[in-house]
Amino acid sequence: MSDSPVTLHQGGGTMAQQAVAATAPEGMLITPIWKRIVAIGLDAFLITIVVGFLTKGVFYAYLVNWPLLITKQAPYVLLSLLIHLTMYWLYFKYTGRSYGRSLGQRAMRIAIVHDDGTLLGDVHWGKRARDKLRYVLPVIGVLIGLIDVYRIWKDEGHRSPIDHSNHTVAAVDWSLPAITRGGLR
Repeated sequence: MSDSPVTLHQGGGTMAQQAVAATAPEGMLITPIWKRIVAIGLDAFLITIVVGFLTKGVFYAYLVNWPLLITKQAPYVLLSLLIHLTMYWLYFKYTGRSYGRSLGQRAMRIAIVHDDGTLLGDVHWGKRARDKLRYVLPVIGVLIGLIDVYRIWKDEGHRSPIDHSNHTVAAVDWSLPAITRGGLR
């Protein structure tokens, strides 16, 4: 026992940093929730602008016109939904494979890495892209995103359900070891 009623515990950083500290490289910082929200928003904005421009808005007119599901136009609405999900899956998969993150994550300086701070291999991006499709479902994707934001906020490691299922962490890119940063574009 010490003579002082106050004891000091070594450990520094936030609770999130302490939670992943066992396997993470020293100094790796966890990305704040707001940066993750802005990153997915930038990704959605980019794809919406490109597709909207190429189709003159017709694609999104079919995608969000749910009353057409009970008419002869139903196959076009369902096809629009399938194309929408396929575009996002391809975008998330191949930007992940090429850059190690999506363009929105790159703009926000977010790196998606394994628990131990190493970069994801090419085989991991397909599953992660599929899991992210829940956020781009018309109308309900925003609600699912808000629920996941709450889960991230409550999680001591500040990890999303997608991070947990893929054993990944969203880290601040400049806080990673030099060898890991070198693999990011």
